[in-house]
Amino acid sequence: MTVPDLSNVDLTAASRSAGASRTLRGYLAEPDGAGPFPAVLMIHEAFGLDHSTVRHADRLAAAGYLTLAVDLFSDGGARRCLVATMRSLAAGEGRAFTDLSAARDWLLDSGRSTGKVGVIGFCMGGGFALLLANDHFDAAAVNYGRTPKDPDTELAGACPIVANFGAKDRSLPGAAANLGAVLDRLGVEHDIKEFATAGHGFLNDAESGPRLLRPLFRVMGVGPDPRSAPEAWQRIEDHFAKHLKG
Repeated sequence: MTVPDLSNVDLTAASRSAGASRTLRGYLAEPDGAGPFPAVLMIHEAFGLDHSTVRHADRLAAAGYLTLAVDLFSDGGARRCLVATMRSLAAGEGRAFTDLSAARDWLLDSGRSTGKVGVIGFCMGGGFALLLANDHFDAAAVNYGRTPKDPDTELAGACPIVANFGAKDRSLPGAAANLGAVLDRLGVEHDIKEFATAGHGFLNDAESGPRLLRPLFRVMGVGPDPRSAPEAWQRIEDHFAKHLKG
């Protein structure tokens, strides 16, 4: 799986902590104007920092957010980093979390941030965004992300969460209802919606992933859903406006 290098910022100087990637890069999308702006840390899908991620970041920048899409595969690409990154997600600790913390600090130290920072993730990144919701973020947007194994512990004290799921997502059956029940129980402010016509990856505006697998993805209902995506994006922007701009 080859993903083009779309990064435009070097975050390595901010990631000197033990266990961090030797090199860390990302794509920074900046709003027009001098700022300062509320900031958003964006976490990509399992396919890596691709053109869809870049367009997601540009969209949030156009809405007024200093948006950094960190490349969790900076140290060798998806072939070398995907398994370790997924293990980090499953464990709730490790290099990926160290890198994400460094990226957040880079945003806050950029001189262009108001100090308010949100996190947004898609697919694998949605799982990371959930786990980061109680780690010094002001708002979280979770898109078809898996609920952690021990949600009552790992989501306790989380910031306000907006989440979007697809009813046709075969990889996450019942995920929207399950997450809603957990957050109700924990008293975490949340807004969760399952879209009837959507599957996994429905916020993308083009097919993603290896070309050889795309026919299989279509059969599995993975891919863009232009009927659902506009409302889901509006929910995200409304959520961030309330908690990061308010």
